[in-house]
Amino acid sequence: MPHDLLGDPDTPGMAPRYPPHWWLVSCLGAALLLLGLGPPPAAADAIRPANGGWPLTGTPALLRGFEPPRTRYGPGHRGVDLATEAGDPVLASRAGTVAFAGTVAGRGVVSIDHGSLRTTYEPVESQVVVGQRVSTGQPIGRVGAGGHCGTRCLHWGLRQGAAYLDPLSLAGGQAGPLRLVAESQRAVAMQRARARAEAAAAAATAGIGGSTATGPPGSHGFLHPVPGGITSGFGRRFHPVLRVWKLHDGTDFGAGCGTAIRAPYAGTVTRRYFNAGYGNRLILSHGRVAGVLVQTALNHATRFVVSAGQRVHRGEVIGYVGSTGYSTGCHLHLMVWLNGRLVDPMSWF
Repeated sequence: MPHDLLGDPDTPGMAPRYPPHWWLVSCLGAALLLLGLGPPPAAADAIRPANGGWPLTGTPALLRGFEPPRTRYGPGHRGVDLATEAGDPVLASRAGTVAFAGTVAGRGVVSIDHGSLRTTYEPVESQVVVGQRVSTGQPIGRVGAGGHCGTRCLHWGLRQGAAYLDPLSLAGGQAGPLRLVAESQRAVAMQRARARAEAAAAAATAGIGGSTATGPPGSHGFLHPVPGGITSGFGRRFHPVLRVWKLHDGTDFGAGCGTAIRAPYAGTVTRRYFNAGYGNRLILSHGRVAGVLVQTALNHATRFVVSAGQRVHRGEVIGYVGSTGYSTGCHLHLMVWLNGRLVDPMSWF
């Protein structure tokens, strides 16, 4: 008889012992499971997943915890809801292979296969494709619209086969306490979560907590993608469109609409798409440079002339400056990730 996914195997060298009328008990148990009346497929504490990381920057506030269903198809909350905002980066909580990246019931969903485990993230505007390998902490997209909490939270799930597990077990090695937030306090909790994330980003910009860069800025051979000067740097600022204080997650270069955008370094186009906030954007993977995995994003273009999967050369024209998305004028917004961590572009360029 096949073993349950989480069950203990028979003792080697011993024939299994079955109680009288074992066939009747087995049939009755199978019938109860089919009717949704039996026990859940596995207990949530039946395995100990290896530590991973949070799917959001910093230590997020918990809006709703894991509530495993008492039966296979019974009610429950098959994951956790973490406080965030639309447009915030979503990170892979563990290394694996993208199993799904698409839309389900009007909301973006990403699922990552980790072998015996699988994590899910929603709602997400994906930046990855099926079959792509991702590392722990690597950006896989941004919080999108839809889902049961709109643009105010990320739903994070974990499964082993058909069994739902508590995804917080993946972040067990992370620092910082986690508390359940009452409904009346969720708005304040989300504001505080945003403030913590922005403070962490600002600390990274100042070099606090270690740097992933190797060598001083400008020593890596990367070109400025446009000839204009810097009009807005990386860090906390008052957003000119949203009219709120938030993290400016890149560097703005002033350049007229139609100015050629050039690849800052040789690499491969991993994605080209339109985002409500970033407008027309292009993601480039540059592989390892000075021992560091480097990824860049170029945003607000009027159009791009290269496609996903295409290899580009340093200095090659890849598009033209525009003012698409949340923009008050023609410029280029440059973003940089080093080893999957969003950093100040000028700490590398």
